[in-house]
Amino acid sequence: MKLSRRSLLATTTAAVAAGAAPAAAASGPAAQGGGRGLRTGFERLAADGYALLDGRRVGVVTNPTGITREARHIVDVMHADDRVALTAVFGPEHGFRGTAQAGGSEGRHDDPATGLPVYDTYLKSGQALADVFTASGVDTVVFDIQDVGARFYTYIWTLFDCMEAAALAGKRFVVLDRPNPVTGRAALGPVLHKEFATFVGRQPISQAHGMTVAELALLFNGEFLTAPVPLETVRMSGWRRSDFHDASGLPWVPPSPNMPTPETALVYAGTCLFEGTNLSEGRGTTRPFELLGAEGIDGRWAEGANALGLAGVRFREAYFAPTFSKFQGRTIGGVQLHVHDREAFDPVRTGIGLLITAKRSWSGFAWRADHWIDKLTGSARVRTMIDAGADTDEVVAGWQEELAAFRRMRREYLLYR
Repeated sequence: MKLSRRSLLATTTAAVAAGAAPAAAASGPAAQGGGRGLRTGFERLAADGYALLDGRRVGVVTNPTGITREARHIVDVMHADDRVALTAVFGPEHGFRGTAQAGGSEGRHDDPATGLPVYDTYLKSGQALADVFTASGVDTVVFDIQDVGARFYTYIWTLFDCMEAAALAGKRFVVLDRPNPVTGRAALGPVLHKEFATFVGRQPISQAHGMTVAELALLFNGEFLTAPVPLETVRMSGWRRSDFHDASGLPWVPPSPNMPTPETALVYAGTCLFEGTNLSEGRGTTRPFELLGAEGIDGRWAEGANALGLAGVRFREAYFAPTFSKFQGRTIGGVQLHVHDREAFDPVRTGIGLLITAKRSWSGFAWRADHWIDKLTGSARVRTMIDAGADTDEVVAGWQEELAAFRRMRREYLLYR
């Protein structure tokens, strides 16, 4: 079943009535975006006295990024407010309080700070996750997690799985919106082919989607969920699609242990592709996804990458010793990315260029044996084209038709200018 654009927008009526007016209706400084003018979905919900949650038993899907601009966690704020019947928390990968590394979660426990039961959603989907929502006793599931704008960042698939499970369990679903920290200007990169679907890509969206979580929720409900969930979104005010994170005035909380800064998020949609190779993607350093390398790489890689003339970025020959993950405790060579013009920078094209030049400059280059690169890029095309000797322009040209189709679909669900 698919919903029309008119039907989807109708699902936000209650949120609009609760003070989350469409961005187009804003005026004055807030409408210009950024800094003190921006209000997140949670801020607008709270400012309206939580009217949207009145009389509901509420559970929140969140992690350490679900904070106010005063750096208080929304669970702590809501738990202390008698106007909200907050009865459960649902933790994704890395956990609600963020104690677990990549590929881990906190499990079922009671939160020491609030006493609330915390349920683990990681690697649960479908009826198994619906059963978790049913067991919690909530009737409304609220989602508030900071995304970073890349298809393979798993929180958007936690969103998808929770929406699907809420529909199965007969729960209402509310998404509190936050900014896309790398802007919402454009969708970039290859679109996932359904036969390559995994938890790093459930549905056919582009590698860098250029959307907020509320926009993605509307798209998921309208295009991909077999049974759409009763969905309401609380939009931001004062956010423009051209805004980077530093325009928001919000504190940056690492959404996961290897996403320490907004600069990491800026490059991640491209350099995360090195997870699909035998090179280090910089995990175990203070600059994950900005530092890339392996034993045996020297300055020729940086020279080759700079020779591509990629917009907005330069590459420095770099040496580093990861404290964990690939090459733990060993000094390796590679490159560091230095983005000098973030407006012009294209992370996905850059990631492809780096893969090509790494393979050409280092004889030890290899894809992971499980072809994880295909899951990250969404098909076998990028890997097979690079292996066949294609250059950056040829690889990028290979996905333009499917990207154009996704951009047309995406346009129907955008909430902000």
